[in-house]
Amino acid sequence: MALILSGDAGITFPVTAGSASAVQASSGRVLQVIQANLSSTFSTTSSSYQDTGLSASITPSSASSKVLAFLCAHGGQSNSGRSAFYNLVRTSTIIREGDNLQTNTTGSNMPLSLIELDSPSTTSSVTYKSQIKTDGVGTMTMTASGNQKSSIILMEIAA
Repeated sequence: MALILSGDAGITFPVTAGSASAVQASSGRVLQVIQANLSSTFSTTSSSYQDTGLSASITPSSASSKVLAFLCAHGGQSNSGRSAFYNLVRTSTIIREGDNLQTNTTGSNMPLSLIELDSPSTTSSVTYKSQIKTDGVGTMTMTASGNQKSSIILMEIAA
């Protein structure tokens, strides 16, 4: 059986001859991996959460599968000592909130990371996305360039 790896499409486990399922993995195994990168830097001055444009979708092979979701990003607040916030969302539900990010240097970027083992309980496509906001002063930015790329990585874990 061939294992197909692609940076664009994730990992696919092909159907085994005579099998009714495309996935033949025991509990705890990674069934597929999806990665999406932020295509352009996103900034907001809003004190309400705004979608950054960074999102990835996964279609679980079983309703009992879990999705391990990683937000690996860089961002910051334009004003020193001010707060910025970020979160990881499944469809329209916040599944993990970032801490109150306070920058010490004006315009500095910091690593932003969130990890959640989620139970979407579906075999339909599920979209995970990032959102950011400010404390009402300054600009919050999530970067998309150089060594400060922002990504979402999704891993389906067999139940």
